Amino acid sequence: MAERLVIAIDGPSGSGKSTTSRAVAQRLGLSYLDTGAMYRAVTCAFLDAGVDPSDAEGVTRATLEAELAISTDPDDQWVSVNGADVTERIRSQEVASVVSAVSTLAACRANLVARQRAIMDAAPRGIVAEGRDITTVVAPDATVRLLLTADPEVRMARRRLDLGGAVEAGALADQVLRRDADDSRLVNFTTAADGVIHLDCTYLTLEETIQTVLDLVAAA
Repeated sequence: MAERLVIAIDGPSGSGKSTTSRAVAQRLGLSYLDTGAMYRAVTCAFLDAGVDPSDAEGVTRATLEAELAISTDPDDQWVSVNGADVTERIRSQEVASVVSAVSTLAACRANLVARQRAIMDAAPRGIVAEGRDITTVVAPDATVRLLLTADPEVRMARRRLDLGGAVEAGALADQVLRRDADDSRLVNFTTAADGVIHLDCTYLTLEETIQTVLDLVAAA
């Protein structure tokens, strides 16, 4: 690789951005950062501290004080907070239902953005980072910036598949649609900003989506 690559991929829940981003990182030999996992990890921190999700001051304090570590190896993903491995827990409904308490607070986002930039800067060959505001806030100067979207029905079906089908309709809608509505109060991840490529993968297979991203990277 002639240059250090930074690939930023944003999108709503269930758009396939995590699976796509991890696969692209694997194929290009890059690091991978799941920024959503960081928001979920600090959610575990405030829950463990007994902070109510409506307590903005408590949530902010828990976020700023959290000792957060996350893997950037696409083949070995893990995350820990305050010394506890929360890799599995962050995918639970317990966490998913209140993670917006962190992601909708500007102070929490600013703290996590600073951490994300430090992690990305430390990646030796480059990194694929995905989330809500990577293309516009975290890494607006990335080599390639993509907004990955899909129709709501498709996104819900994909999220159900990710969860093994064992999730009731209300919880699924909460994880996908309600969280998107909450997070959109601070971040626009449904419309591509200037210079950001919009890729609608509603009718694409996962492999087609991955290959399209790789082609866009090669063209850049």
